[in-house]
Amino acid sequence: MRYGLIAGSGRFPILALESARSLGHEAVVFAIRDNAPPEVEHLGVSCHWITIAELGKLIDILHKEQITEVLMAGQVKHTSIFSTLKPDWRLFKLLMSLPSRNTDALIGGVQAELAKEGIRLVDSTMLLKPLLAEEGVLSRRKPTDDEMKDIAYGQGVAAALSGFDLGQSVAVSERACVALEAMEGTDDMLRRAASLVNGKPLRLVKASGRRAHLLFDVPVAGPATIRTMIETGTTALAVDAGRTLLLDRDEMLSLASGSSIAIVGVKPAEDRQ
Repeated sequence: MRYGLIAGSGRFPILALESARSLGHEAVVFAIRDNAPPEVEHLGVSCHWITIAELGKLIDILHKEQITEVLMAGQVKHTSIFSTLKPDWRLFKLLMSLPSRNTDALIGGVQAELAKEGIRLVDSTMLLKPLLAEEGVLSRRKPTDDEMKDIAYGQGVAAALSGFDLGQSVAVSERACVALEAMEGTDDMLRRAASLVNGKPLRLVKASGRRAHLLFDVPVAGPATIRTMIETGTTALAVDAGRTLLLDRDEMLSLASGSSIAIVGVKPAEDRQ
């Protein structure tokens, strides 16, 4: 198969491209400037560096490369919405047609524009299904009863906010919501939460329930997540089973074990209804 891969930040696009190569797929890379790691340039059959403002260029190259299926891998910083980049004419027309410029509206609009051109946006995890978290305790240490109570509370908060275009993470301490992820990302959200609890332990809940699909903005956790948890005194992590990618799992679990951090895969909110 021949795919287009829109590469954002982090390890996700690298692992997806390595998987595509091992499976014998051809991947044409569209690397987002100021987001994608430089390694992606050499992992596809070709690489095109574009900005988030160049929707017309993306579509033109997809046609030239004869690609009809595209997946997104890696985050594009939400703050890019407020960048100084000027949208090309195709993106400008799309932006003017949207009722809001949140993530769902923007990517949904891009998805519709691609569909008009006969190009389908496909499941971001398609090449990395083995990396999805399974249900149950994933770390060496099992969460305590107190941690599970905080996790359950955090899941409730995440479920209640699922209709809003917010981030995917909630920081909880003693059954109180300390912080919600917005545009700053999980790491900075945890640091903000740590500044508010006077040394009390935090729990991190990463949820995926605000959309039914995995076309974009898939929850991801990895070694960097654990390092920030160590830094901020966060003792437990809960992720949605089957809907969260665990990157560099061996390193991630080793770091968690060394700092007595508990990690658990929980049933997604839509599956608990």
